[in-house]
Amino acid sequence: MGANQDTGPEPAGVTVIDAEADRRFKGRHRALWASGDYPRVAAELIPDLGARLVRACGVTAGQRVLDVAAGSGNAAIPAAEAGAQVTASDLTPELFAAGRRAAAARGVDLDWVEADAEALPFDTGTFDVVLSCVGAMFAPRHRIVADELVRVCRPGGTLGMVNWTPEGFVGQLLRALSPYAPPPPPGAAPPPLWGTEEHVRDLFGDRVTDLDLRRRQVVFERSESPESFREYWRENYGPTRAVYASTASDPDRVAALDRAFLDVLRTWNRGGADAALRYEAEYLLVTARTRAGSAAGDRRPERTLADGDRGDGPR
Repeated sequence: MGANQDTGPEPAGVTVIDAEADRRFKGRHRALWASGDYPRVAAELIPDLGARLVRACGVTAGQRVLDVAAGSGNAAIPAAEAGAQVTASDLTPELFAAGRRAAAARGVDLDWVEADAEALPFDTGTFDVVLSCVGAMFAPRHRIVADELVRVCRPGGTLGMVNWTPEGFVGQLLRALSPYAPPPPPGAAPPPLWGTEEHVRDLFGDRVTDLDLRRRQVVFERSESPESFREYWRENYGPTRAVYASTASDPDRVAALDRAFLDVLRTWNRGGADAALRYEAEYLLVTARTRAGSAAGDRRPERTLADGDRGDGPR
């Protein structure tokens, strides 16, 4: 593969990607989120989280809003309810059917576009508000994602994100899964890094102003046992399903994964021994304004795709 060969130092600002490996990874990533029932997880565990982000971004009627890695529209639909012209984009269009049903039930209309957060198919400066609710954080190459978020937002527009923190409940669940997961692609960073203030400041740099970073919590409450809640994640949440699938041929690893998962669920339960399960899931709420004339706001980030790829990605 061309990108695996020694080609000398990379030019500044250029990310070299093995096109074939990238296509394979993105295909697996899409299948991961299409498996299980993410719309159910979003509706049951974080039903108001997208609306919180929309309020924090001050979305108003008539604005052009892009929701990146929108899933089934947890943030896109509340933005449309505020009167904005909304585009919901996601690498996994299988999630759109549930989103369309939810939007219709709530009396709003929006556009649904298949799109990779690392190569958004929109012109520079198209949107007044660009947001992502626990979505874009799961794309592997954080700096490319940050470049794209800035690029498609107009100068002086608003960026907003909700990202799980490494120290919080969901971050710790993901940490428990990571030793059992397939290796990530070269250049990938752990998703919960997006939940750290220093990392976000580094990614956006001086291309934004009024950067506001606040740690908040959303509460998960479940009337079931920790064992049953583990099965809920295993059956419905794509990343959990993928890790279990990758270990299925090794009963000892499956048993170890079961124990690690259950340990997190028991340790983080704040509901008490005889009460319903209660988890306080911490996230980082990010809002900022794009600076006029910022480098990534004026052009697409440079990406060298090896092996003759034309940049289409896994569409």
